Amino acid sequence: MKDLTSSIQELTNIAGKFGLDPFPMRYEICPADIIYTIGSYGMPTRYHHWSFGKAFHKMKLHYDLGMSKIYELVINSDPCYAFLLDSNTLIQNKLIVAHVLAHSDFFKNNAHFKYTNRKMVDSMAANADRIRRYEQKIGRMKVEAFLDAAMALSEHIDPHQARIKKRRSVLIKKENLCASEMWELDLAVGSEASDLHLNVSRKAKTEQEEVTLGASASVMEHEKDLLLFIMENNPNLEDWQYDILTIAREEMMYFWPQIETKIMNEGWASFWHTRMIRELDLTTNEAVEFAKLNAAVLQPSTTQLNPYYLGLKIFEDIERRYGRDHMFEVREVESDLSFIRNYLTEDIVKESNLFQFSKLGSEFVVNSTDWKTVRNTLIESRINGGNPYITTSQAGENLYLLHHYEGVELEVRYLEKTLPYVYHLWGNTVFLETILEEKRVQFSYNGEKINRKFI
Repeated sequence: MKDLTSSIQELTNIAGKFGLDPFPMRYEICPADIIYTIGSYGMPTRYHHWSFGKAFHKMKLHYDLGMSKIYELVINSDPCYAFLLDSNTLIQNKLIVAHVLAHSDFFKNNAHFKYTNRKMVDSMAANADRIRRYEQKIGRMKVEAFLDAAMALSEHIDPHQARIKKRRSVLIKKENLCASEMWELDLAVGSEASDLHLNVSRKAKTEQEEVTLGASASVMEHEKDLLLFIMENNPNLEDWQYDILTIAREEMMYFWPQIETKIMNEGWASFWHTRMIRELDLTTNEAVEFAKLNAAVLQPSTTQLNPYYLGLKIFEDIERRYGRDHMFEVREVESDLSFIRNYLTEDIVKESNLFQFSKLGSEFVVNSTDWKTVRNTLIESRINGGNPYITTSQAGENLYLLHHYEGVELEVRYLEKTLPYVYHLWGNTVFLETILEEKRVQFSYNGEKINRKFI
């Protein structure tokens, strides 16, 4: 612990000399059960859900069988929390400390994280407490069923539109949470004022809010933010249901910048952990162990894209061609979309042996090794976080969803499982229009069965 403490201070000083500007860091050394619990939940404290338990079982099983290992977890917060596995060696922890310092710098300085709630650790703990109280008052099965539906749509939000929405102050009767006081909440996305406040009931809007919503109703015809649309337009939602939708949406807003910048973030951290470790006075054994671990982290995968490797290669190329100052500019303003579009070159594609492939029957086949095709495929995979682009509108009591087809069909088996969740949130018939085999198809669910027809 003494050596680790001194190494942390030394690496923090090295990071500063390189120009990195991380949040204040807090390090915790944890056993595997804790690391994998945090990894599956995404936070040290979060509401309970069966999907998190499923993720924990899979990740922990892989660890127990020696198939994979989580060395660290880092939380985007101020201060920034890093959790280290208690079985790590000293050199492993040195590498991890250098890696998370660079992650923290990225969280703090990349523009796409500007509006995230830096106190989300506390906010998620408060959210978990509210949902736990709902389960006690309303019934666990009923609350979990609604939470299932909310989570099924949680990735269909519009963080970019929401960031410029005006703040709205609303009231909720705290009697829903076994008290009598009234609490006020600022719903502005990314506003730290919402931290630890109770959530909301749209039934108690202020007079000014009613005017704002009335003025914007005409522009909600094609709303990309499905959760927001349901929250604002389903008058039958109970307060606790509205609150759960708000929680699901708020938490996805927090995770969204990490989805948008996965390749950049890991590449940035990999670039700097390598250079920071080189500044240390390592023993021969430590140097060999570091080389092995670093090679394992950066090794290209034969089955999927390794964001650590690709991000590192692009940043190294940027430094070589444009200089280190430009690297910091890229770190500040880009997301994976623009990062790949602007800086993935033919040489990197060839050196990394990247190719485009697809599934033909039961086999996978290579379609193209052309670097522009590969680049464009990567760009398309990062649009909207890799999720299908779906907008919604309302006609009477029914809800209409439109899939903006861009050459990739929806998976019908997932579509047919998801529509009942949308129905659960909306309460009336749900329609979804898409394209299958170059034909326009409309799916619908009325609470009893899925219907399909060509239009």
